[in-house]
Amino acid sequence: MNAKQRTIRNEVTISGVGLHTGKPASLTFRAAPENHGYKFKRVDLEGTPIIDADVDNVSDTSRGTTISQNGASVSTIEHLLAALVGMEIDNVLIEIDGPEVPIMDGSSSFFTDAIEEAGFVTQNVDREYYVIPHNMHYSEPDRRVEMVAMPLDDGYRLTCMIDYNSPVLGSQHASISNIDEFKSEIASSRTFCFLHELEALVENNLIKGGDLNNAIVIVDKQVSEDELTELAKLFNRKDIKVAKEGILNNIELRHQNEPARHKLLDMVGDLALIGMPIKGHIMAARPGHAANVAFAKKIKAAIKKEKNKKRIPTYDPSAKPLYDVVQIMDILPHRPPFLFIDKILELSKTHVVGVKNVTMNEGFFEGHFPGAPVFPGVIQVEAMAQTGGILVLSTVPDPRNYLTLFLKIDNVRFRAQVSPGDTVVFRCDLMEPIRRGIAQMKGVGTVGEKVVVEAEMMAQIVRVKDSETA
Repeated sequence: MNAKQRTIRNEVTISGVGLHTGKPASLTFRAAPENHGYKFKRVDLEGTPIIDADVDNVSDTSRGTTISQNGASVSTIEHLLAALVGMEIDNVLIEIDGPEVPIMDGSSSFFTDAIEEAGFVTQNVDREYYVIPHNMHYSEPDRRVEMVAMPLDDGYRLTCMIDYNSPVLGSQHASISNIDEFKSEIASSRTFCFLHELEALVENNLIKGGDLNNAIVIVDKQVSEDELTELAKLFNRKDIKVAKEGILNNIELRHQNEPARHKLLDMVGDLALIGMPIKGHIMAARPGHAANVAFAKKIKAAIKKEKNKKRIPTYDPSAKPLYDVVQIMDILPHRPPFLFIDKILELSKTHVVGVKNVTMNEGFFEGHFPGAPVFPGVIQVEAMAQTGGILVLSTVPDPRNYLTLFLKIDNVRFRAQVSPGDTVVFRCDLMEPIRRGIAQMKGVGTVGEKVVVEAEMMAQIVRVKDSETA
C-alpha cells in the first residue's frame, strides 16, 4: 500500500534570530494542499512573494543554503527543511517575516518539536518517491568530496563521513538506516565551526546572530588566555575555556560524533530541494552545502529525464483514435488550413494526447524554407495549444459554445527539427486543477522517443457570446 502525502494539522509559529544577518524573524508553518511541496512566503515584503524550495532556486551556498525567486530570498533554510523531511511532511507553506530562518540552537530540534506540536493530516494523494535506479556519483576532487546515491529496496538511508585533518575532530561517521530515525538520532545535532573560522567571520562582521549558544566551536590551535578573554567579551560571557574534548566550553556535546551527525542533517535538508522524497542510500564523504546542492541538481535532472521518458506516448498508427479529425472539429472551432491536430489518442481529467502528421503538401511549406522544409516552431506551439484546448473544453458540457483563449505561453523550448514525414505526438498535462475557468498546462511534443518542443501554457475557457461581446 502506497504512503499518502501529509501536511500539518494546526499552524505553529517559531521566532528567533538569523545566524548570519542577526535579524529577528518569525515563521509560521501553515497547512498546504496535495502536491504543494515546500514553499516560503516573505510576508514582510510587498506582494508577499513566494519562493519554492527548489534546487533550481538556490542562489548561494557560502554560509548555508539560500534560495531566491520572484525578487525575494530566504537563507539558512537547511535545518528547517531537514526537519520537514525527517517528520515526513510533504506539503507546507512557511510564512516568514525576515530574510533568514532563525538559527535557534543550531540544530533541527526546535523545528521538529514545532511540527510534532502541530500534528499532521493524511491527505488523499499518494506520496511520489524517486527510487534511485542505479549508482549515481558526484565528486569534487580538489575538496576530496565524494557522494553516491545507490539503489535500496525500500526506505531512505544516509551515511556521512567527515575528515578535516584535525587532531581534535578526527574522522567521524554518522548514519541512519531510515528517515524515521531522524528525530531521535540526528535532529538535535548542532552546527559547528573551527575557532579560526569563527574569528574570520567575526572580523568580517558576519554571524551577527551568533551567541555561542548555537554552535560547537572546535579549537584546532593553541589559544592564549588573552584570546579567550577577548572572545568572552565579544560574546558577552563571563569566561571561555577549552574543554577536554578540544572544543570551547560554551556547550556540551550531545553526541560524541555530533559534527558528523550535523553534516548528515544538512544533507537531508539540502537534498529536500530535489522536490520529492527519495528511496535509496546516500553515502557522502566530506559533504558541504555546495556539494549537496550540486548533487541534488544531478538527481533532479535524472528525475526530469525519467519523467519526460515516461510521458512520451507510444503511437500506433493502426489503432482507432479516441477522436478523429471530424470529431475534433465538433469540439474545436478551428478549420483547415488552421486546424493542426489530426487525432486525439488519450483524454483524461488531467491530460490529453494528440497527433499531428506533418506533410509536404501543407501550405506553409511553400514559403517556409521550401528548399529545406522545416515545420515552423510557431505552428508546433499552436498545434500543442489546440491539443490542450481539447483537454480544457472537455470540462464543459457543451464545448461548441465555448472558446479556449490562451493567456500566456512560457518556457518554450525547441529541442529538435521537425520535417515533412514526421508524426508529432503532443501531450498536455494540467499543472494544477482548473480554477475559475483558468487552466495551466505543461505541453511536450515528441517525434518517436525524441522531444522536439515543450512549453507551459495558461488558457481561459470563454463562452462564445462572451467573447463576441468582449
